[in-house]
Amino acid sequence: MWDLDESTGAIVDKFMIGLKRRNPGENEFHQAVYEVAGSVMPYILDHKQYRDAYILERMTEPDRVISFRVCWEDDKGHIRANRGYRVQFNNAIGPYKGGLRFHPSVNLSILKFLGFEQTFKNSLTTLPMGGGKGGSDFNPKGKSSREVMRFCQSFMATLYNHIGAKRDVPAGDIGVGGREIGYLFGQYKRLANEFTGVLTGKGLSYGGSLIRPEATGYGCVYFANEMMKHKGEDISGKVCVVSGSGNVAQFTVEKLLHLGAKPVSMSDSGGSIYDENGITEEKLAFIKDLKNNRRGRIKEYADKYGCQYLEGQRPWGIKCDAAFPCATQNEICGDDAQTLVNNGCRMVSEGANMPTDMPGVNVFMKAQILYAPSKAANAGGVATSGLEMTQNATALPWTREEVDQKLLGIMKNIHGQCVKYGESGSGVDYVKGANVAGFVKVADAMLAHGAV
Repeated sequence: MWDLDESTGAIVDKFMIGLKRRNPGENEFHQAVYEVAGSVMPYILDHKQYRDAYILERMTEPDRVISFRVCWEDDKGHIRANRGYRVQFNNAIGPYKGGLRFHPSVNLSILKFLGFEQTFKNSLTTLPMGGGKGGSDFNPKGKSSREVMRFCQSFMATLYNHIGAKRDVPAGDIGVGGREIGYLFGQYKRLANEFTGVLTGKGLSYGGSLIRPEATGYGCVYFANEMMKHKGEDISGKVCVVSGSGNVAQFTVEKLLHLGAKPVSMSDSGGSIYDENGITEEKLAFIKDLKNNRRGRIKEYADKYGCQYLEGQRPWGIKCDAAFPCATQNEICGDDAQTLVNNGCRMVSEGANMPTDMPGVNVFMKAQILYAPSKAANAGGVATSGLEMTQNATALPWTREEVDQKLLGIMKNIHGQCVKYGESGSGVDYVKGANVAGFVKVADAMLAHGAV
């Protein structure tokens, strides 16, 4: 039991010592838990029912972790082996829900951080979804479609035992797009001998939802616009820097254009483009073709349109009004964050998962800019996955406009929850608001279920 005479900081530090002892070397997971614990600990200390039930200790322990070997045959006839995972973190409010990531960087620490974050994110949507995450260190880049198919079929041969429409509903993530979801769903259907909505992000011809590919990027911009409207402004006319050039970045730029903003950058692992004149609909179409069809490098955009290419650099040195990190975790460090603030950036809305490290978050908080953490700002993707689950369950597809309006309504509601728990005399602490709002719903469900 915690000593209530100690400072909140000291209690958090002791909590983290225990967590790190139980989870050695899992730095990304430690970072995600520390960010949440710092916000929710004062709330827990004020509410005896959460303290007595050790809710935070229980909430940071996954329900189960599944690890398995994935053998597959490459095009040369060689048998290859990768490691597969599914982290089923918390199902207190609904079936486990979270993406699958295929990338060489995938390890247990990253998936536990993502699953933990997913629990809070899904809670914020108000939809009945628990938190989970999974994937493999398999790299689909450079592989033929036949190799990807064989890997996906082997991966699902083990995973299908642990998932189901009312148990665990995976989706896509980095390295798992429409092609991979199709192969995974086909294998699940074969093995389970049933057609159910056990995966989201499916193609429209077999149970997918309109707006699902756009949802994370659209939702990220909707949330940013709500933050600005709360301050009496909106996103129209604002100069915006965006990192990444994948699905989330593409549709972040698209929605920024819809709302009258001026996106000026995108990036990939080779570097960033800075188009001072702004990325237009026509230019964005070029990037979509470049990245989705030709698998090219962002430098080709700079060559075609004669804009600046920042080789080996992220776009955080570009002067802007708002920043949208949409690439990967920890892409904004403390120095990057300070550069953004010094250059006049007044808002950051996270499209990627945990793209700002703790020193960077501290810079944004100290500067009191509008800062939307990923669990709130990028919840649009999983929210629309939840809408896909509803359409699958009722066998009634909705129109594009209906789904988009529901997505907008969910993002407005998430913003309202953040304001409810994070507003003070100095403004809204969106980190605190998102963490406490997500925590309360899951914690209350866990209390109601007893010692399980």
